[in-house]
Amino acid sequence: MLIYHDDKEIQMHDGCNAKELAEKLNLKDPHQALAALVNGQVKDLTHELKSGDKIHFISFEEELGKEIFWHSSAHVLAQAILRLWPEAEPTIGPPINQGFYYDFDNLQISEDDFPKIEKEIQVILKENHKPERTLFEDKKAALDAFCQNSYKKELINSFEDDSPITAYRQGEFFDLCRGPHLPNLGKIKAFKLTKTSGAYWRGDSKNAMLTRIYGISFPDRKQLKDYLHLIAEAKKRDHRVLGNKLDLFSFREEAPAMPFIHPKGMVIWNRLLTFWRALHARAGYEEIKTPLILTRELWEKSGHWQHYRENMYTTEVEEKSFAIKPMNCPGCMLYYASKAHSYRDFPLRIAELGHVHRFEPSGAVSGMFRVRSFHQDDAHIFMTQNQIKDEILNVLKLVEITYGTFGLKYTFELSTRPEKKSTIGSDQDWEIATQGLQDALEAYGHPYKVNEGDGAFYGPKIDLHIQDALGRSWQCGTIQLDMSLPERFDLEFTDSDGQHKRPIMIHRAIFGSLERFYGILVEHFAGKFPLWLSPRQVAIIPVADRHNDYALSLAKMLREKGFVVDVDTSNESVSKKVRLAQTMQTNYMLTVGDQEVENTTITVRTRDNVVHGEVRPDALIEKLCKEVKVHALTSSYSN
Repeated sequence: MLIYHDDKEIQMHDGCNAKELAEKLNLKDPHQALAALVNGQVKDLTHELKSGDKIHFISFEEELGKEIFWHSSAHVLAQAILRLWPEAEPTIGPPINQGFYYDFDNLQISEDDFPKIEKEIQVILKENHKPERTLFEDKKAALDAFCQNSYKKELINSFEDDSPITAYRQGEFFDLCRGPHLPNLGKIKAFKLTKTSGAYWRGDSKNAMLTRIYGISFPDRKQLKDYLHLIAEAKKRDHRVLGNKLDLFSFREEAPAMPFIHPKGMVIWNRLLTFWRALHARAGYEEIKTPLILTRELWEKSGHWQHYRENMYTTEVEEKSFAIKPMNCPGCMLYYASKAHSYRDFPLRIAELGHVHRFEPSGAVSGMFRVRSFHQDDAHIFMTQNQIKDEILNVLKLVEITYGTFGLKYTFELSTRPEKKSTIGSDQDWEIATQGLQDALEAYGHPYKVNEGDGAFYGPKIDLHIQDALGRSWQCGTIQLDMSLPERFDLEFTDSDGQHKRPIMIHRAIFGSLERFYGILVEHFAGKFPLWLSPRQVAIIPVADRHNDYALSLAKMLREKGFVVDVDTSNESVSKKVRLAQTMQTNYMLTVGDQEVENTTITVRTRDNVVHGEVRPDALIEKLCKEVKVHALTSSYSN
């Protein structure tokens, strides 16, 4: 029979399975042929092929391949736990962004137990089990198979009656799972447990607290070594640690998951806002500010009260219900509706740096990356259909300038219409909107990935992913075509034919959450901010008290040019003052002693501890001003 492997014709015998085809193609390495896409459906390698099937073998390099690899690894972890603690009750063990976890009830362990668990895991891997799939006849059969596990029974009872229910066996371990799984566990060549924590069943604080164990695995030992190196580097760059060390921000129990930005942190914050505002002014945006608290009726009209109520903070004033805004969009709709609009107004670009609040469970918050109080750099662009492509292109160019200024690489992902019954808008609306996004991406010329069916219910979108200095990917901004809010708020404009029509609306954010972007920058730069963004640009270090007046006069000159300057007049030694400034990641250290006072000069030392000798103050200021003006990422004194 004829099989199509990545569009190549291959002759196979009748009744062969995917594994046999993989062997014929010599896809035997640990990272290869983890599972197969057969006619677009993910299947185990035991799946029997039919004539005309189109097949693609999934490798570890693909996102889906990592998910399969790490999900199989979660089963290995659970199998090891049950061998060592037979009384433990396994619940779920999904793959996550980096690795996997498995949650257990009736299990008390610490990281001190990890070596023992990892030793048992190695035993299981050497046994090289081949996971076997079981398809239950019905829900009753599945419930009988897992009658001793209340969590599995709860999951089974939550399934649709006509949904197929499957489980997988590897050796003595049998687990409820839809799969697919690795063809054999021998493909796992490196395995590491990373941490343990508590987690509520199904993320609900009303449910039982479980023990969660995290891990990661690879088909190659070098990949694990590289990963552990990356983790060590990331730990050094942890924004929560650096934020405290550099006195940028903090968190208090009195305002859980709501950051306090300190004076030095505000330097960075304000410079980000100044950069953002100047960029948007040049791009033709107008800025507005909308109220923080709005009536319940507004949130009912926007749909948030029905669909987002559990994440909103609410209050009662004069027996009337209000909510603190979790997003800026409805406020901008009210602004648009405050006056009549013509097609001549379009494209109308409205920006807002809005302060929003969303309730996040305490287990989900994480430093500046996931907070309850944050600022979004939203913009809403109102236009006609024939302006979609050009406006998306304008936004993409703004993305390029924004991320490029910080030295961040970026990728785009286009998410298309989800299942039709869960969306609003006509087929024609969706086709026009999706085509508009796709045409803009094609014209822009940057590679992008398509996520079929992953759009919002109200329209397709482009997600913006950035990569930091360690190559880690962060989803920050988004560009969305919204067909819901203009309809809900009955927004109109008068077209050239005199008819009242509904505007097309883009809403987009580039920083996304300003707090999150701030945290990413702390880690991206490892606290060593470029001069234009730095909260400690210059430290002037007088050698002795007699040099203080000259040091203070230099500080005055620099401050008049807008620089942040610290003068260390303490009684510490010069070497200690320099070390302190370097520890606080000061960009430039200017030493002044007898020679500098006599010559009216300063001796320049950069953050990398290189002394660049004496220069005249005006020459230094000219150099630093240029460095700030061009948003340079490296020092003016770099080779």
